[in-house]
Amino acid sequence: MSAQFRVGLVGEGISESLTPAMHLREAAERGITYEYHVFDLAPDSREAADLGAYLRDLRDAGYAAVNVTHPFKQRVIHSLDSLSEAARTIDAVNLVLLGERLSGHNTDWSGFEWAIATGLPDAAFGLVAQVGAGGAGSATAYALLRHGAAEVVMFDADAARARRVAERYAPLFPDRRIRAEPLDALPRVLADADGVVHATPVGMAKHPGTAFDVGLLAPDAWLAEIVYRPIDTDLVRAARARGLRVLDGSRMAVGQAVDSFRLITGIEPDAERMGEHMLELIASG
Repeated sequence: MSAQFRVGLVGEGISESLTPAMHLREAAERGITYEYHVFDLAPDSREAADLGAYLRDLRDAGYAAVNVTHPFKQRVIHSLDSLSEAARTIDAVNLVLLGERLSGHNTDWSGFEWAIATGLPDAAFGLVAQVGAGGAGSATAYALLRHGAAEVVMFDADAARARRVAERYAPLFPDRRIRAEPLDALPRVLADADGVVHATPVGMAKHPGTAFDVGLLAPDAWLAEIVYRPIDTDLVRAARARGLRVLDGSRMAVGQAVDSFRLITGIEPDAERMGEHMLELIASG
């Protein structure tokens, strides 16, 4: 008899997420009975007001885990019984295992580290700029430092948020340098950067545009995007037009799904197969 799992995705405006389809296909390939349901919650809903009670209700209904996305990655923390070391460090959760105790995990950081390791295998990580310091941005900054970036400069429209990320990680990586700068310093830093990570919602279908001008980057710089719907954001297209090395957002999406699937099922998924499936899903619209 195959293993059976009931899983959910909790967030706002997530009806078009590709995560459920990736999990379901890989489960079928592995011979696992798997259900994946989407719970699209308004931030001011009754369920969102008491996430702990909502998650316990899902557990009692037979759910083994839920992935968590915007805008609940940080809000959910106060409803959990325990956090993995990474989730505690990053201060954001994108996976909750619904056992007797509710345990929070973060696979955004490991998914992004896998993305840059496999998608930018020989890129320089001396000075990296990052635009965006929210829940996803905190995870990507952690991944950059774990990957070996010598210096990371954080930018965010909320300057205090960028400072909090830098101050959180500085003691953990004493041999590196991480700092926050005001947005008006972005042109200067981009000119000297080996690469830049974009970690804001700008570029999503509901938030068109670009967060900065890729023309500020050096000709041999790289750009990593975390937005994957659409996969070719305005920023990605502009960077490719300049001839820059580009890592689109699909690879991080695959990486976090791979790691979540492993934690939920205890079974090692096929990352390459999940990546191919992701591209199929994007191509099919």
